[in-house]
Amino acid sequence: MQGNLPPEAQEKIEQLQGLQETAQEVAVQKQQAETNLEEAESALDELDNIDEDTTMYRNVGDLFVETDYDTAEDDLEEKVDSLEIRLETLEKQEERVQEQFEGLQDELEELLGGAGGGMGGPAGPGGPGAGGA
Repeated sequence: MQGNLPPEAQEKIEQLQGLQETAQEVAVQKQQAETNLEEAESALDELDNIDEDTTMYRNVGDLFVETDYDTAEDDLEEKVDSLEIRLETLEKQEERVQEQFEGLQDELEELLGGAGGGMGGPAGPGGPGAGGA
C-alpha cells in the first residue's frame, strides 16, 4: 500500500506512527500517576482518622520501618504534591502530542489530496480509496 506513496507521505506516516506510540506511552504513564495520586490522597484522608500516638510503619523496599504521624503526613503530602505536578506535566505532554499528531495528519491529507485526488487520508473511513461502492 505504501509503495506507491511519495517518499514525503511515507515519512509523515512513519512520524504519525511514532507519535501514536508516544501518545500510548504518555496515556499509560498518566493512568499510573492518577492511580498513585488517588492512593496517596486516600492514605492522607485515612491519616485523619488515626490517633497521632498510634504506632505506624511505612514501606521501605521490602521492609516496614516505624515512623511517626508527622513524618507520615509530611511524606504523603509531599507525594501528593509531586504526583499532581507529574499529572499536570503528562496532561500537557498529551496535548502537545495530540496537536502534533493532528498537524501531521493535516499535512498528510494535503499531500495525499494533491497527489491522489482527495483520498481521505489513511485514517479516513475505510482507508485510502475506500470509495464506498
